[in-house]
Amino acid sequence: MSAEEGTRWQRIARLTVGEDYARTYAERFRAMAGRGEDVHGEATFLTGLVAPPASVLDAGCGTGRITVRLAGLGYDVVGLDVDPAMLEVARDQAPDLAWHHADLASFDLGRRFDVVLLAGNIVPLLEPDTLSAVAERLAAHVAPGGRVVCGFGLDTDHLPAGCPVTPLRDLDAAMAAAGLGPLARWSGWDRAPFAEAIGYVVAEHGPMDR
Repeated sequence: MSAEEGTRWQRIARLTVGEDYARTYAERFRAMAGRGEDVHGEATFLTGLVAPPASVLDAGCGTGRITVRLAGLGYDVVGLDVDPAMLEVARDQAPDLAWHHADLASFDLGRRFDVVLLAGNIVPLLEPDTLSAVAERLAAHVAPGGRVVCGFGLDTDHLPAGCPVTPLRDLDAAMAAAGLGPLARWSGWDRAPFAEAIGYVVAEHGPMDR
């Protein structure tokens, strides 16, 4: 596959990391963990929202770092990603977990989850003009009283090179059209108070009829 082919995510990943980006990303986090760095901020954040064995969809799970961690903490977790290379790495490290190859704009798992999690700049890396369709699919997979949690950069300093900025208002509008209203937002997975100038958001939305 050439640098011009594939999804927006695949094009950016190949240009910024290389052809073997999936295993490079996985090795990067293993190395960080080996140095004693905390690589589980997203999972720790989620434990403050719901307790195990709550159900979680890791939407855009990549190589499965968060999925595997949540499973180890006792959550009923499912991983989903559009990139087969990333899923191959995920399946290699945790073959007994549920992994799904699907597009966030059209997926249907036939079930709902207490939390639908989108970490790792999933929102700005979506294909052009698919945010509304993705929001509709996310809403269709959230249980009554559940929530969708999206963490992503709001400026170029917090996004990979070549990734366009998705304004927070665009996410809110797409979520509202899908029946999901804002519940809370922070400036990081450490629950720092939200300030748009920081350049990062963790946004929580839930069904408006909750």
